[in-house]
Amino acid sequence: MSIYEHFRPEERSLIDHFSDLRDQAAERYVSKRTDFLDPRQQIILKSVIGSRDDVRLSFFGGYDQAERARALILPKYAEEKDNPFQLSYLEVRYPSKFGMITHPQLLGSLIGTGVSRDKIGDLLIEEGHAQFICTEELEPYFALNLNSVGKMSVSCVPIKRQALLHGVDDWQNFDGTISSLRLDTVLSEVYHLPRAKTSELITKGFVKVNWKIVEKRDFEICEGDCLSLRGFGRSKIISSGGLTKKNKIRIQYGKLK
Repeated sequence: MSIYEHFRPEERSLIDHFSDLRDQAAERYVSKRTDFLDPRQQIILKSVIGSRDDVRLSFFGGYDQAERARALILPKYAEEKDNPFQLSYLEVRYPSKFGMITHPQLLGSLIGTGVSRDKIGDLLIEEGHAQFICTEELEPYFALNLNSVGKMSVSCVPIKRQALLHGVDDWQNFDGTISSLRLDTVLSEVYHLPRAKTSELITKGFVKVNWKIVEKRDFEICEGDCLSLRGFGRSKIISSGGLTKKNKIRIQYGKLK
């Protein structure tokens, strides 16, 4: 069975890219490092590497619970160099007495400087504080070019990894059954909403799958997908498979508290 059969058609080019990195590491004996990958992309890369024993795979996004992470593909006996993932940690300083920076505002401003989302890791927001992780080569660029977020003037300064604000996301896991893996059906189970309501929200552009807006009600959800429904929070599909006596599909999913 081809690896393509386990993933979506639109993910084929990503599978090919990861396969090329794997082959370069194994055949040319060179280490290969990716940009930041979201959890779905990390699952695909793990599948591409599989159980091969001629390469090693590791991920790191700046802290243990990081959602977005860079991957390092190493030949079997290669040694990791210092700072192998080449990450930088930056704090956005602003006058918090005039307001608070939100996650969407900061992400919009970062991308507004012309930098690809693939070069930016997690954004860490707490009251009065905003931080983000990026590839090492972009540290001086952001320090020079990130001057405002929303309507507030800001400065961007490097910090030590130990100064990151990160906490642990509080996920709660559930088991459920669904008639199909259609997006509207999965959302109905996860968020306890009528299917007609989830269909309406999908067509309005209120739903994201793996951080991309999806407006097709029959979009098929896969294990490892991350979902968000505006106003209802985020969720993720941990596992799917197996049928009940009534031919319903068993799923396990997580929701942020």
